[in-house]
Amino acid sequence: MIRLGDKVRDKITEFEGTATAKAEYLNGCIQYLIQPKYNKDKHELPEPEWIDEQQIEIINPKPKKQNKPTGGGVRLHP
Repeated sequence: MIRLGDKVRDKITEFEGTATAKAEYLNGCIQYLIQPKYNKDKHELPEPEWIDEQQIEIINPKPKKQNKPTGGGVRLHP
């Protein structure tokens, strides 16, 4: 399962980047917006590409988020 934040690659074109958005259509098609890394040599951010889920392989999963207390939920009684 692809999660937003995963580093991924298109199996066909080898386009690589980070999954930054997900689109799910009524016909069942699922696509992810893949943002390539910033190009330091050219000082530019390459354009992202929408790629079908079936074409994508995960190359470096995003670390699982640790659930930490936020401090919310405290009730004060008068």
